[in-house]
Amino acid sequence: MISYILKRVGQSLVTVLLVTLIIFVIVRLIGDPTHLMLPPEATDADRDLLRQQMGLDRPVLIQYLSYLGALLTGDMGVSYRFARPALEIVLGALGPTLLLASSALVLGVAIGVPLGVVASIRRDGWVDQFAKVFAVVGQAAPPFLFSLLFIRLFAIQLGWLPTSGYGSWKNLLLPSLALGWYSAAGIMRLTRSSMSDVLDSEYIKLARIKGVPERVILFRHALRNALLPVITFISMQFGVLMGGAVSVEFIFAWPGVGRLIIDSISNLDYTTVQAAVAVGALIFAAVNLAVDIVYAYVDPRIRYA
Repeated sequence: MISYILKRVGQSLVTVLLVTLIIFVIVRLIGDPTHLMLPPEATDADRDLLRQQMGLDRPVLIQYLSYLGALLTGDMGVSYRFARPALEIVLGALGPTLLLASSALVLGVAIGVPLGVVASIRRDGWVDQFAKVFAVVGQAAPPFLFSLLFIRLFAIQLGWLPTSGYGSWKNLLLPSLALGWYSAAGIMRLTRSSMSDVLDSEYIKLARIKGVPERVILFRHALRNALLPVITFISMQFGVLMGGAVSVEFIFAWPGVGRLIIDSISNLDYTTVQAAVAVGALIFAAVNLAVDIVYAYVDPRIRYA
């Protein structure tokens, strides 16, 4: 078991390193931050001096190795825009993003699991047909489209909820729904498929032959086994929702990491973008690592796969 955990930890660290390398190179293709940091009347000599002071005149590989060495000590650099530690800025915006992603995931589970269970029990019925349409629309349309539609319907036409902002459940509801629909659709499809397979299995047929009550069969035997792959999918959705929150946060003026990344890209704030992506990669890797370890304890076959 120890060797399996060490192997997964190593794989997670390699993944995070690759993510930091990719974003480190990409942000340097966006543009030169000295053009935004200095006034228009600044000379080329002034810009060259600032690049030298910021270390941007060195080869990209040397810059990355220097960044990686600082990253191992918890130093993610100083924001060019705010003149504050980039990690401090990212952690300040992380709370709203975690709140939004968690709320969207809770809504996704609350909608997707019951709808998938009912659809599998009433196959080809009207609930099943509705669930299929719900899943297709939810996985075909991006979250920003739902955001615009929900704002138009619930905020502008009906006036029930605010169009943007942060601070109350009313501000949270629309972005959570817009972001959570995608997860609800995926969870519903997987729950329906897994539940249908379990209901068609031999031991369920045997339980019915023995006269076991249908309610006991559905919720004690079928659902418990059908939820195993669904739980794995749900754990992976948390990282997906954090990434998908970028457009939703921007549309709803939500003060999270996604909006911070967009603003930082617009202002060529390399260090803040790198810090935000690195923190997101660490969270995603940690969640997946925790799920893998739990599954290895639950099912020992995974350790030797």
